[in-house]
Amino acid sequence: MLRRIRQHWKNYIGNSRMAFIGCTILGIWIVLAVAVPLFGPWSYSEQNAEIRNQGASLLHWFGTDRFGRDLFTRVWYGAGISLAVGIFSTLINGIIGVLYGAVSGYAGGRTDMALMRIADIIYAIPSMLYVILITLVMGAGVGSMILGLCVAGWISMARIARGEIIKLKETEYAYAARMEGISPLRILLKHLLPNAAGTIVVNMIFLVPQAIFTEAFLSFLGVGIAAPAASLGTIIQEARSQMMLYPYQMIFPLIVLCVMLLALNMAGTAVEQRVGQHSGKGTGNR
Repeated sequence: MLRRIRQHWKNYIGNSRMAFIGCTILGIWIVLAVAVPLFGPWSYSEQNAEIRNQGASLLHWFGTDRFGRDLFTRVWYGAGISLAVGIFSTLINGIIGVLYGAVSGYAGGRTDMALMRIADIIYAIPSMLYVILITLVMGAGVGSMILGLCVAGWISMARIARGEIIKLKETEYAYAARMEGISPLRILLKHLLPNAAGTIVVNMIFLVPQAIFTEAFLSFLGVGIAAPAASLGTIIQEARSQMMLYPYQMIFPLIVLCVMLLALNMAGTAVEQRVGQHSGKGTGNR
């Protein structure tokens, strides 16, 4: 008994520490992404031929690029763009996916079969093709990137929500609600989805770094956000031709991108473990 309590306490401390470190890093990262472009002395797009390809200094902390733009300001401006793309695409994918999957799972039968086959057809086409096609039609930009990520990005969340609703609709409280004559919509919104919220929130947290990485990868390939606006992927792509002569132009945005992805995954892992512990407690109590 004492060993179990000690182990549980160690897990709790470890999860809390991981969540604290991840949230602290992410908080500092967000503050810099907002404050540096707004209050910094340099513009993210202003060019100055006299200071091209300068190394890191007290005046330009990350140095300058081949157009004489301050990399520190540009990297944190791009970080804000990347984070905005990740958050907005995750919110849209989460809302669509949860509603779609919840309706499919609760309806069951032929409705469930039809809805999920439609989702499978959409998911069969690689998401990168959607982004490329939408970018070609609408032009490169933040809006087209978010739309491209949302065409098929909601399907994984729909499958998770569907699985949770199928499991929860067989519970005793769901049966009792149906026996009382409560409408299916109210049962779904008031009883089932709140009990599935833990799993849904965890998976939505992990969708953010996934969307950010996808956007950075596509921008690195030249399909993403167009200049002079830039995400971290765009800045890394611009530095590729200068990598051998001026490696710092690629290293700094890579570090900023990796730190953000690491912080988001740390926070998501800590939340996932906490949700798993609560689920285990709930199962034991029943």
